[in-house]
Amino acid sequence: MTTSNTPPDSTDLSAEASDVRMATFKLARRLRAERAIDTMSDAQFAVLAVLKMHGPHTLGQLAERERVSAPSMNRTVGALEEAGYLTRSQADDDRRKVTIDLTPEGRAVVVETVRRRDAWLESALADLPASERRALARAAAVMRKLVEK
Repeated sequence: MTTSNTPPDSTDLSAEASDVRMATFKLARRLRAERAIDTMSDAQFAVLAVLKMHGPHTLGQLAERERVSAPSMNRTVGALEEAGYLTRSQADDDRRKVTIDLTPEGRAVVVETVRRRDAWLESALADLPASERRALARAAAVMRKLVEK
């Protein structure tokens, strides 16, 4: 462990990075287990969440945002459309442009999944001492800074 007077050596920094990565992945995996529909994939939920947060998108916009190919996104959107969670509609000004948006059922899935995930995390946090909850709140702020780089 380094002190504030000495710079971290690369071994310490590497171990810290690995610990943070593993803890983040384990927490994310545990949160993803809390979902409104057990059979919905993480990729499918991510599409619904993007549409709820950012509004209607074209297929290309969704593919770019989720960093997948257009054919892959088309399959995901097709399954969600078939299940009744989203719709595709042609733009009035350009019939080639198709906009994808949530249905009320799709919006409900996002709202319920987020509610379940927040409830699980709130319950888990309630079991921690206040000092550890404050440390996690500070860590969350640092993590947001990291991903905004």
